[in-house]
Amino acid sequence: MTRQLPRHLLKAVLAGSAATLALGLAAPAATADSGPAAPSAASRDAAHEAAAAPGTLDTLSRFFAREGAVTKAAAAPRVQGGAVPVYYLSPDFVAGKKGAPIARLEFLASKAVSSDGQEASLWTVQQGGSWQVVNIATGDDETHYARVGAQKAPGGTVFHEPQINAWYVRDDRDDAHARVLPLDKDAVRAVGADGTSVAAYRKRVQKAYGDKLPGSAYAKSGKAGGYDKESAGNAAGTGASTQGPVTVASSIAGAGALLALGISGTALVRRRAARREG
Repeated sequence: MTRQLPRHLLKAVLAGSAATLALGLAAPAATADSGPAAPSAASRDAAHEAAAAPGTLDTLSRFFAREGAVTKAAAAPRVQGGAVPVYYLSPDFVAGKKGAPIARLEFLASKAVSSDGQEASLWTVQQGGSWQVVNIATGDDETHYARVGAQKAPGGTVFHEPQINAWYVRDDRDDAHARVLPLDKDAVRAVGADGTSVAAYRKRVQKAYGDKLPGSAYAKSGKAGGYDKESAGNAAGTGASTQGPVTVASSIAGAGALLALGISGTALVRRRAARREG
């Protein structure tokens, strides 16, 4: 059973994170008919090494020992499997930008398990030439849905719509009729059990978020930061690529670079715990 992560543990689970972090992946830009940029094998290996590093395992021991679930000494955390790319719904796709893929790469995730069966997801990004763990989240949503999506639509793009905490896979096996298929109950509520066409999905997210893009009245009002299209790294003057920025605040909110639209970090962690308990 997963537990809610208290706000006061923020610093404990973020090992040395700066205020702004960026993926900085050296991946080619997506073309009109391609999927989102993918990390190289070397990047996945480096992300895995960061997740399995002694310092990370020590932080995991403290994470799993929160609220007395298990003692730090007995937690014995281990990283299970390799790092997987995690994609989020792309603001460019929502805006209707020509050639924009449905999702963009946000971070790499690794599954961690404790001696008493607790599970956690380690989020890693590249900064300053090295890979770092920037967040630890309860449960294993990222690796779980990557696996489920690969089984449902081999070769498809698994992605997250963080505003409603829904997971999908874009099924491209029929080139002429690509579809967005649901992977969880939130996605089923959004697109139906049989999924929907990519065009219909675009119409839905444009209706839901189109008025919250940069420059909109919603964004200018400061409500939940709007639907962030610009790189947090660039905004901070780091020169980071807009391909997949991750900030401490948005990592904890579970929204990556997109900033949760009205969903607080506490609320999302609670929803993650509830969905994995079921």
